[in-house]
Amino acid sequence: MARGPYPSPQAPTREGPRVNEEIRVPQVRLIGQNGEMIGVMSAREALMRAFDAGLDLVEISPNAVPPVCKILDYGKYKYEQQKKASEARKKQKIVEIKEIKVRPNIDDHDYDVKMRQMRGFIEGGDKVKVTLRFRGREMAHQDLGAKVLERIRTDLADLVKVEQFPRLENRQMIMVLAPK
Repeated sequence: MARGPYPSPQAPTREGPRVNEEIRVPQVRLIGQNGEMIGVMSAREALMRAFDAGLDLVEISPNAVPPVCKILDYGKYKYEQQKKASEARKKQKIVEIKEIKVRPNIDDHDYDVKMRQMRGFIEGGDKVKVTLRFRGREMAHQDLGAKVLERIRTDLADLVKVEQFPRLENRQMIMVLAPK
């Protein structure tokens, strides 16, 4: 028989625990619907108990010997798992990198404004990339740029750790700060 470009049909793989007839092991450790330990028995007998209760047999711990199964309502169990996963996603914070651009001869007031912005970003849990740009003859005075970045680092020392120390790339010095 000639095979085409299509793979042979297979049963769709389902995510999540095995349920009812999908549990193909000779023996299981059974937990009842109220959480009480019933004990080790054949998978067929455990399945019969689940059907008698009008519920499903769900494999909770497949790697245990014998696998642990519980009698419960699978639809409700799946719903609870989805709720837990969505709660975990809500609580997750995506760390962004915010960029602040400064110049070697920055004025005090401008410096204070930039510092307020950086503090806000760091307290919000974001990383800050400080870019110090040199123009024209300022390249001859890189020490002034290094002093500005050092001043920023010392002023924010209580809030941040330096993830990337100041380094020169073309006509700019870059430093990355991360919240402690």
